[in-house]
Amino acid sequence: MARKKVVEQKTAQKRNRYDEDEYLDEKVSLFNIRRCVRYIAGVQKHLVLALSLSVLGNLVGLSGPLFIQRAIDEAVPNKDYKLLFTMAAFLTGAIIISIGMGAIRNILVARAGAGIIHDIRLDLFKHLQKLPFSFYDSRPHGKIFVRVVPYVNSVSDALSNGIINFVIEVLNIVFIIFFMFRVSPRLATVTIMGLPVLALFIWTIKNHQRRAWQRVSNKNSNLNAYVQESIDGVRVTQAFDRQEMNIGIMDNLTRDRNREWMRAQYISNTTWFSTETISQIVFSVVYIMGVYWMNPMASFGMLLAMGNYTFRFWQPIINLANIYNTFITAMSYLDRIFDTIAEPVKITDAEGAVEFPFVRGHVEFKNVSFSYDGVRKVLRNVNFDGHPGESIAIVGPTGAGKTTIVNLLSRFYNIDEGQVLIDGQDIMRVTLRSLRSQMGIMLQDSFLFTGTIADNIRYGKLDATDGEIRAAAELIGANAFIEKLPQGYDTPITERGGGISQGERQLLAFTRTLISNPRILILDEATSNIDTGTEQLVQEGIHTLMKGRTSFIIAHRLSTIRDCTRIMFIDDGQILEIGTHEELMAMKGHYYQLCLAQDTE
Repeated sequence: MARKKVVEQKTAQKRNRYDEDEYLDEKVSLFNIRRCVRYIAGVQKHLVLALSLSVLGNLVGLSGPLFIQRAIDEAVPNKDYKLLFTMAAFLTGAIIISIGMGAIRNILVARAGAGIIHDIRLDLFKHLQKLPFSFYDSRPHGKIFVRVVPYVNSVSDALSNGIINFVIEVLNIVFIIFFMFRVSPRLATVTIMGLPVLALFIWTIKNHQRRAWQRVSNKNSNLNAYVQESIDGVRVTQAFDRQEMNIGIMDNLTRDRNREWMRAQYISNTTWFSTETISQIVFSVVYIMGVYWMNPMASFGMLLAMGNYTFRFWQPIINLANIYNTFITAMSYLDRIFDTIAEPVKITDAEGAVEFPFVRGHVEFKNVSFSYDGVRKVLRNVNFDGHPGESIAIVGPTGAGKTTIVNLLSRFYNIDEGQVLIDGQDIMRVTLRSLRSQMGIMLQDSFLFTGTIADNIRYGKLDATDGEIRAAAELIGANAFIEKLPQGYDTPITERGGGISQGERQLLAFTRTLISNPRILILDEATSNIDTGTEQLVQEGIHTLMKGRTSFIIAHRLSTIRDCTRIMFIDDGQILEIGTHEELMAMKGHYYQLCLAQDTE
């Protein structure tokens, strides 16, 4: 029941805004720890070598107090300068060797950390590329971004340096205990008596500490989501003079994050404070008992050596407490990272899926029903077919299901009921690559990438030559404005096509679609952002593009679709009318009323 409750809580909070926190795990996930081991195994050669150097370096360094003890107890009283200088030389050599091995070890650990970052981030990015639209529909993109960059950076040190240091510090404790008992079993026993007290304290606060850092993770995620949303929407913000309100929201989010961060710091610092306090008490007790046992149980050199070992014994304990704090913090980030990697890829090739051969373009929808949220049906029992070379327009009011039809045809979502067939083949039974590679999709808000004009056009065909790019641009009508740019086709544009107009961005998107030479063409409000003059210029290119292809056009301006082979009027998820422009006008139904409404605008 507890597991079911957690799953329900996760599901309920998957659709969250920038100011909504995600679930908190009650315990460290053993499954996630096993995932960590897989990434660590990828850099195990570097880690094993680093560990070996660290062990050798520490063993050499731990011999230092023995040289000091012998120098004080033997060389100084007997004025044996040769022995004194020999011990000093050994001590100096031990320090140099220990430092040198430590430096090499740091380089190896850095390489291992970089390898872990690369592997986790690449796996995460690969998975994000495969996740369906529904995943991105239900989450602020800033919450996704924070997992790919900041969170991965945060966990790399814990999975490389942290693992190495943990093993080293545990071995150091074992080695130091060995040396302490070699020097004085009684004082060694006094030294380790504080460990049970510290262990009990850490066990008591561990769950509080974990949840505290998970809350910090949530607040960081919220903050990042809002910052990205605000940057993307800065034009709207300034247009509606909402700057002060946004600053207030940012102030609240930052305060929330800082408040949770300070709470987590308080809890984490109690571990450090308790470790320091217990170590200092033990350190004092060792000297007190050492003086008490000085004659004849202990010499001054023995007391000095034990003081050194006692300090060295508690130093790795303090380091382990810090490593533990780092690990708890990292696990709160790893939970979010691995949750994303564990997201099911709902849109994937079915078992036994075949490669789609050359598409002719016969499209059929048979009794198709679909819902985005599993509750409200966006399409209900939709039936139609489109023949090769036909141009089919889809019109209707906002929210009627027009875009949903073309999204299902491209298999961006899986249908709930019915079948979508192309050339008689169920698209659920073919590979996604072979299906989508034969489709050209133009959206109302076509995304352009940072790069040159030519780079963005070539996105439709990666091996396209400069001549093919120019020919496609000329056919669409984009060449005229490209030639006027400072560097022509080599002109750089910024993210989302900054530096050129909305209409010019659409023309580039048309060119990108054309050069991909699709068999099925989808134009979803593709000319809505182009002015009338530019639209007239591009219509001839569109007609050329549509020749020999099955085309689906969603358009707000009905004047652009009157020549389509057929027009479908859809409302409330159902096709209410279908026919040519003349046939639908003669029916004087929904389409007729829509045309009259536009004519009077």
